[in-house]
Amino acid sequence: MSETKFSNRILRRFVETVTLELGADQFTGMLALAKLPAEWAKATVFLKMDPLESAQAYATLQAALRTYFGRGARGVLLRVGQRLWHHLLQDAALGGKAQAAVVKRLPLSTRRKSTLELLARLAVHPSAQGRGAGKALLNELFARLTQLGVPKLTVNTQSDNDVSLSLYQKMGFMRTGEQYPVYTSEVSPMHEED
Repeated sequence: MSETKFSNRILRRFVETVTLELGADQFTGMLALAKLPAEWAKATVFLKMDPLESAQAYATLQAALRTYFGRGARGVLLRVGQRLWHHLLQDAALGGKAQAAVVKRLPLSTRRKSTLELLARLAVHPSAQGRGAGKALLNELFARLTQLGVPKLTVNTQSDNDVSLSLYQKMGFMRTGEQYPVYTSEVSPMHEED
């Protein structure tokens, strides 16, 4: 079995892009919370890594971002991915730039990769609950995603929300075993910074 390898040049650009998206202070804070090396805040440190180390570091950073942002990680990573693509194109050789120009001119349906979509929130008014409204909403969503060529849909819900769990299971969703942290805060007029 071969091990995953990853370009240290792409990893460096990924870290630069995440730092731009989050800001240096927030990125450093995320590294500290995840107990990752503080020197990872400097993107050039990754240029010293071999492809196996780069792959491990990339996976570790992705996991740290997902833990730090929870459900919001997907949006952050999508924005980072869009920016990263532009950075990598700037670094690309002429042949790579030419290929990208051709791909950009293709219809979106022919260049779109299969994506994974997230259903962030599904709510049914209490007066309509128990009458199939949730099932109808999901069926409509499935129909639209099928038209777009999206092969998979994920949903997050509380583990004690029996009504939602029942609906999702009836609609074919299966538990993945993943757990996402949930944060809470006391409400006060002003939080003081340390």
